Amino acid sequence: MELIIGNQNYSSWSLRPWLLLSHFDIPFDQVKVCLFEENTHQRLAEYSPTFKVPVLIDSDKKQGDLTVWDSLAICEYINDNYLSGKGLPESPADRATCRSYCAEMHSGFQAVRNTLPMNCRASRKIHLDENTTKDILRIDGMWQDALNRHDGDWLFGEFSIADCMFAPVASRFATYQIDVSDTSRQYIDRVLTLPSMRRWYEAALEEKEVIGEDEAGTDVE
Repeated sequence: MELIIGNQNYSSWSLRPWLLLSHFDIPFDQVKVCLFEENTHQRLAEYSPTFKVPVLIDSDKKQGDLTVWDSLAICEYINDNYLSGKGLPESPADRATCRSYCAEMHSGFQAVRNTLPMNCRASRKIHLDENTTKDILRIDGMWQDALNRHDGDWLFGEFSIADCMFAPVASRFATYQIDVSDTSRQYIDRVLTLPSMRRWYEAALEEKEVIGEDEAGTDVE
């Protein structure tokens, strides 16, 4: 099984399935395609029908290689085929809510995406406009609600796809020192100290590529 990802410093979408595979110790080969370079489009054409990352390529004995693109679709595939469903909560109600969290993150929060690009190497301050502030308040509220409803360290008690979907947001909030509730701050700390997340950060810190459009904000002295 191969997972094609982008720059680990910047590629929030790549982090999500990578974290799910890594946290549950599912063996996979990583293929990194650096983004926004002269040969990026050509390299992605080898793997991705959308010319985007992430992409999962899995071998099926009957059907040959199966290509799954889009981070949420990959996570669902991993859950169904490698985790026996434990990537989602056990109860139908919690599973539905967890999927709602994942879908809202997948399709929403455009202001956070635009204003606070993921940048693992940086420590920055940035001006927050009204729409970004609304997104932050919504995410903070979602985290508090889920964490207060469930026992355990994670949004739905046990580590789930929802935690993978929001891991890049935890990274963003840390990079730009976003003020959140104590409950959410503790959750961010747990995400960032997760062993698999630390491995992602270590790889990101070793990268030399700089994507200018994702270098937002001003450095914190």
